[in-house]
Amino acid sequence: MKIDAITSQLTDVINPIKIEKDNGDKFGNILTDFIGQVNQNQLDANSVTKDFVQGGNVEIQDVMIAGEKAKTSMELLLEIRNKSIDMYKELTQMQI
Repeated sequence: MKIDAITSQLTDVINPIKIEKDNGDKFGNILTDFIGQVNQNQLDANSVTKDFVQGGNVEIQDVMIAGEKAKTSMELLLEIRNKSIDMYKELTQMQI
């Protein structure tokens, strides 16, 4: 093997690869958006229920679906909150 062939391969090894940072959504933004969606689900369920009670053109299954969707999204939000609190407690108890 010629020396030129070896040096061309070594430049790939010696020069560090530049990694571009991902400019994706931050956790805070995602959490804020999710809280907004949970709130909107609650408002939608309230609106559908109110329309049903007032005799609007709403079927009972639509009321149940909206209520379950709001309940499920709220339960998920509470689980995320609980896991975040547990993570915070665990991190504060770590010794350096």
